Amino acid sequence: MRALRMRRATYAPIGFLALALTASLAVAVPLATAPQAQASSPLIVLDNTFEDGTSQGWTPRADETVAPSTATAHAGTRSLAVTGRTRSWEGPVRDLLDVVELGTRYTLSVWVRLAAGEPSTQARLSVERRTDGTPTYDQVVGNTAVTAGGWVNLRGQYTLATDVEFLTTYVETASGTAAFHIDDFLLTAEPSLPIQTDIPPVKDVVDEFPIGAAVGPAQLIGNHAQLLRRHFNSVVAGNAMKWDATQPTEGTFRFTDADRIVAFAQTNNMEVRGHTLVWHQQTPAWVFKDAAGNDMTATPANKALLLSRLEDHIRGVAGHYAGDISAWDVVNEVIDENQSDGMRRSRWFEITGLDYIRTAFRVARQVDPAAKLYINDYNTNVPSKRDKLYNLVAQLKAEGVPVDGVGHQMHVNIDWPSISETEAMLTKFIPLGVDQQITEMDISIYTNNSESFPTPPRDRLLKQAYRYRDLFDLYRRYASEITSVTLWGLADDDTWLDTFPVTRNDAPLLFDERLQAKPAYWGVVDPTKIETTPSPTPTTPPPTTPRPRLPRRRLRRPRRRRRPRRHPPRRRRPPGRRRGRPAR
Repeated sequence: MRALRMRRATYAPIGFLALALTASLAVAVPLATAPQAQASSPLIVLDNTFEDGTSQGWTPRADETVAPSTATAHAGTRSLAVTGRTRSWEGPVRDLLDVVELGTRYTLSVWVRLAAGEPSTQARLSVERRTDGTPTYDQVVGNTAVTAGGWVNLRGQYTLATDVEFLTTYVETASGTAAFHIDDFLLTAEPSLPIQTDIPPVKDVVDEFPIGAAVGPAQLIGNHAQLLRRHFNSVVAGNAMKWDATQPTEGTFRFTDADRIVAFAQTNNMEVRGHTLVWHQQTPAWVFKDAAGNDMTATPANKALLLSRLEDHIRGVAGHYAGDISAWDVVNEVIDENQSDGMRRSRWFEITGLDYIRTAFRVARQVDPAAKLYINDYNTNVPSKRDKLYNLVAQLKAEGVPVDGVGHQMHVNIDWPSISETEAMLTKFIPLGVDQQITEMDISIYTNNSESFPTPPRDRLLKQAYRYRDLFDLYRRYASEITSVTLWGLADDDTWLDTFPVTRNDAPLLFDERLQAKPAYWGVVDPTKIETTPSPTPTTPPPTTPRPRLPRRRLRRPRRRRRPRRHPPRRRRPPGRRRGRPAR
């Protein structure tokens, strides 16, 4: 996915986009006269309070100690203490294989607090799943500041989209080995609502260019898949085509999740954008190791080795999808407007200069001549960054490098940028004769890092709707230049903005967390109906009594369970946040 920086220090670069993250926006219905969909209360699946003096199924990931404690508690008198950690990835883990159902959206919530005397750090909540022995790590809640002075809630959403033989959730720290406590873990299932079929498909109303969404496996099943099919005619893999997902170890390629996305698109006559072949984030550490296994320095031998690895990777990934991808984000986020030459001082640039960009485009053209090749970046509406990107593209094209287009990510908010700034972004590149695409669009309801709303206020949603209206009006006026518009997500239940730049509920997309149309949808489809869209109803909190349990079909547990591995798991680096990333 994508990195993002917005002016006035509102945003900063980001990392990994989880499969599904926190959101609290509930149901919004298109017309005041339409009946509002009703959702049942969440159904409790697991409720671990540790008040019975046991660990209630929580175990260590490795050699640390996980045990009930009375030293502190979020509620009641007990919590679960995690001590004796020697690696940051160690922490409490809970088996979910027999309680989680395919295709159901779950909310995971746990309270975390550092042990007395520990310095502040960051904690995160993740899921590990394995299929045919291959582990995958899905981040549910990204790095969140925790201290010894109070409890912090990690709360996010997750949908299991593939059959698995192993499934756990765990808490770890981003760095260090601080002792910590967890308490009041709650796993609830979110009852689904049918998608609205009496509203116009976005792709039918906006027919000047393809309309896309960034997706993962969770968006290819159930109601999410129905929403995707109905409203979009283009998709991009939010994370599944990035380097860490496709070639985590040298020479070993994995395409399972990405293949599913491409197959879904082909079945439903949708275009596929490829994202991304080269990026300074979400690239495995081995890529930048020299022949002896040491960190690379800028030597001719290391430059040759790194460019060789880059070529092998692009031949492996772009070659695998040759003929299936309409456009590739070949290089992503290479501009730093604060540098005199405009180039980001990434490991790629430090070791190879501009040659990694030249190589990436050249090889991509060789292996997939039909795909359009893009250079993709954020904040391209900022004049200083826009101009540095323009200069780079002009130089590359003069050298004969096959750059077909410029991708404008368009991670924006309800106040920024102005329409005139965005129009200047588009007109700047017209003289170069390149295609332009909007590649990762979302509109945050927040304008600074200090704001946080449990439910998006109506005035923010209306302002967002009018911003979507104005930006899409602009895109359609420049339809001869813009060949695709992609939103960085399908609905508000899966957005990287819920954990970046701070953890809070954002609502940046056209559909809410229940997959219902928001005022933003009407801003794109029919602005006359923006004001008649009912306000969202706050999400009903999980009931405390009685405690309904979810009837479910259990996933089949393998006859013999694999032992948890005792070495650090291979982790995706957090985007950067999409994404948009990535989305990205």
